[in-house]
Amino acid sequence: ALLWLALAPLPGPAARAELRVRVRLPGGQVTEESLQADSGADCVSLELRAADGALVTLTADFRQEVKIFRALILGELERGQSQFQALCFVTRLHRNEIIPSESMAKLRQKNPRTVRQAEEVRGLEHLSMDVAVNFSKGAQLSSHIHNVCAEAKEAIYTREEDVRFWLEKGVDGSMFEVLPQGSDLPELQRCRLCPDRWKPCICSYSLSIEWYPCMLKYCKSRDAGGKVSSYKCGIRSCQKGYTFDYYVPQKQLCLWDEET
Repeated sequence: ALLWLALAPLPGPAARAELRVRVRLPGGQVTEESLQADSGADCVSLELRAADGALVTLTADFRQEVKIFRALILGELERGQSQFQALCFVTRLHRNEIIPSESMAKLRQKNPRTVRQAEEVRGLEHLSMDVAVNFSKGAQLSSHIHNVCAEAKEAIYTREEDVRFWLEKGVDGSMFEVLPQGSDLPELQRCRLCPDRWKPCICSYSLSIEWYPCMLKYCKSRDAGGKVSSYKCGIRSCQKGYTFDYYVPQKQLCLWDEET
């Protein structure tokens, strides 16, 4: 196994660990991805720079069953945009999407120079983000929203079906605001088709987590008495892409989404 689970216990009751992995992007470039795990807070985060220069972060909060995608997108200064634009997409974290934080904290690699490619490509997920999340109240949903989405205060999105799940868990509903939909506003177009830069439209943003430990691998061993037991002996790596559709009050906030 190129990456394996070191069985050496890490110091302290709650381990925090960082691993840097070299990953090949679809265009052939190599980027360095940072994986951080905090088993005390029961969360993991991955960060990588995409081929277009955007900084993409995924934070998985296992305790709250929340995952947060953040994109810092470089602005086009010559088109009147600020230096960068920040977006946060918050969705439900399902079981077995990513390995547990204590396993992530124990990952080691034999050869840090190796350039890795995911063993499994998981299908592209297309998500309609139809609800806005209030930044100042978002900490109730996950304490990580406050740190991760600080630059994206006005641009934190989730979707109605995830909101329903969190409301059942007792999260305060006043942090959510349903956004205008195509069905409410028949004239609402996709931003890429909208000719007017100051009109509201439905923006689309795609990102990809190029390499992440999605499953644990188990090996079997036999003791002297012939009894078989299994133990964690490595990971399976996955790649997964996401496309998020969401409402913007003006096309100027979505200049990457144009017909090319």
